[in-house]
Amino acid sequence: MRSWLIKGAAATLLVIAAFVSIRAWDDTGHKLSARIAWEVMTPAARERASQLLKAAPENSDLSVIYNAFDGRSEDVRRLELFMYASTWPDVVRNRDFKVRYETYHKSNWHYADFFFGEDGKIIKDFPEPSGVAIPKLKDFEHVFRSETTTEGDKAVAIAWFLHVAGDIHNPLHNASRVTDLEPKGDQGGNLFYLEPARDDGSWRLNLHSFWDSQITRNIPRRNDACDADYLEPIAAVQFALHPVSSFDLKLGSYKEWSREGFDLLPGTVYGKGLKRDSLPDEEYRTKAFRIAMERLALAGYRIGKTLNSAFDPSAQ
Repeated sequence: MRSWLIKGAAATLLVIAAFVSIRAWDDTGHKLSARIAWEVMTPAARERASQLLKAAPENSDLSVIYNAFDGRSEDVRRLELFMYASTWPDVVRNRDFKVRYETYHKSNWHYADFFFGEDGKIIKDFPEPSGVAIPKLKDFEHVFRSETTTEGDKAVAIAWFLHVAGDIHNPLHNASRVTDLEPKGDQGGNLFYLEPARDDGSWRLNLHSFWDSQITRNIPRRNDACDADYLEPIAAVQFALHPVSSFDLKLGSYKEWSREGFDLLPGTVYGKGLKRDSLPDEEYRTKAFRIAMERLALAGYRIGKTLNSAFDPSAQ
């Protein structure tokens, strides 16, 4: 275990304990899983992934963050490119960049819906469109393992794999709950609001956003710290609390990854302490943060080990 895993771990544990009561898959959550993945990747796998990401198609803007003339070390520049790649499928949602948006944005790749009722049981053959995250993860892996696809296509596939593999570790990216109020499903908690409606109709916090933003809700960014400085001690805590040996990685079993997330929904995500139009109580918030951090760590391990398998034949 590298020395950075020990340094800062104790301090960050104190920060987590202090802030868990006030507030992960916004860009911070994705970058944390990528940071964890990077740590478990072998040097050969890191090198190959970096080469491919730098070869991304020009119109994707995927490699734009990499600056070969930056004064920082090559290791830092490669890590930051890798972490950025994990957020890129959200970056391309921006309609202001028309070519990039029309070429690369795919809204239904980010989730894999089961539909279930208030009794917690899956509703089979539900007549609403579902996400395609599970078959797409298989496609991404096939592309970046292939000997015949271009390096540009592999770069895009890696970025999507980093992102979608992270997404489905958020329970709410795996299912929609069907109720009398949401007969077509609640869109993964997006229609379950945690704040009362406002007279001006402005945005209000929903259950999906609450779970997406667990890191930033619980661990404040000190002195406008850069991602590398902010995420390193948080990742160190995850290695300490959730070592890779504590998980069954089930590499390549994407349906099982999704089912794990779904299994957390009926009794936990929609469980005790959750009410419409009201922020969750402290017990719920504490549990949500704990689960989110564990799921983000597991996503990172699975991503890193998958890329080891693809890019370093000697990796175990």
